[in-house]
Amino acid sequence: MDWSLVLASQDIPTRIERASDREWWLVVAPGDHRRALDSIRQYRLENRGWRWRKEVLGYDLTLHWGGMLWCVALAVIFDLSTSRFPALHSAWVLKSAAFSTGEWWRIFTAQFLHADLVHLLSNVTTGCLLFGLALGRYGPGCGLLAAWLAGATGNMLGLGIHLKPYDGLGASGMVMGALGLISVPGFVFGKTNPLKLRLWLKGLLGGLLLFVLLGLNPSSDVAAHVGGFVAGVGLGALLNFLPDVLRRTRTFQRGCWLLLAALVITVIGASFSSR
Repeated sequence: MDWSLVLASQDIPTRIERASDREWWLVVAPGDHRRALDSIRQYRLENRGWRWRKEVLGYDLTLHWGGMLWCVALAVIFDLSTSRFPALHSAWVLKSAAFSTGEWWRIFTAQFLHADLVHLLSNVTTGCLLFGLALGRYGPGCGLLAAWLAGATGNMLGLGIHLKPYDGLGASGMVMGALGLISVPGFVFGKTNPLKLRLWLKGLLGGLLLFVLLGLNPSSDVAAHVGGFVAGVGLGALLNFLPDVLRRTRTFQRGCWLLLAALVITVIGASFSSR
């Protein structure tokens, strides 16, 4: 396949023919035979030590439609909290003073809120992609639960770093958590992979560069972004200890959905019972 591209770049007409189950021929006109051999020989000489690039082990990224659905849910909550039920904002926003009195749920509910339309759009435009990839990688229940927990961890870091009083809101910590989740390549079970460390470093470096691009805006809550990303990487590493076959079973995903539903009900119930 790569040789045919070499010949095409030299304007040498060619076609690929299958000679047997294990053998393929690259067919050229008799008058182009010598020039074709010289081109292929030069190509091999210039690319010594390079292997044909194959699928990267450990990466099975698929965009899941659930990421877009979650962003739609965030948009609906934004509309409710800004126009129809403004009490949601005061009940769910992360306030350091309220958190210190025992209102722990705010590290979770603050991820549902946004300050304005620009804030919402900046999170959902990136979130549609990163949430979709995280849900496609780990399954919708597991991926959404892990990203939400990572965002809560980011809010905890914001509480610990920022000076009091501190108010926080937005799904950006959760978005960075999803980025951290997909930055961790999966383990290869049942075989020795000498390139595993290199793949891990490449994945983490790529995720880190994207984090620098998306998460270090000085006007944003950088502490929450850092906490969300680091937590996402940690949760991704833990989840990748599980075989992919197990993570994708209905039983495992149902368990994650049940845990997520129980947490959401507990969090929302606690926020309203305190009013």
